[in-house]
This record gives sequence, C-alpha cells and structure tokens, in this order.
Amino acid sequence: MATVFNVEKMMCGGCEANVKKVLAEVASVESVEVDLDAKTVTIEGAIDTAEIVKVITDAGYPTTLA
Repeated sequence: MATVFNVEKMMCGGCEANVKKVLAEVASVESVEVDLDAKTVTIEGAIDTAEIVKVITDAGYPTTLA
C-alpha cells in the first residue's frame, strides 16, 4: 500500500537524495518516489507513519501525512 507525505523545503535533487537516503535506513520501506514539484514523497511498505514523519522531519524537511 502506498502512503503519501507532504514534505516541505524539498527544492532540488540534493534534497531528494537526502530524503531517499534517510528512508533507505528504515527497514519497512520498500520503495520511495519523490515529486519535487508537488513536494510529496510516496512510500510503499508496511510503514509506521509516525516514524516516517519523524525520520524525514529530523533530516530537516518538515513532514506531514498527506
């Protein structure tokens, strides 16, 4: 099941790479799609949404569940 998050402050490919890097460390994440224009991240996997919000926010990108 895909879960979409609104991620603020993503501006460039570097931001996208940083978000993907921190999410790669979360065991339950199966795949990640980033849409820089919409400032969203779509994640596949049996994830804990609160954990995902914390991980991305702690990386410097304030995040909410879409």
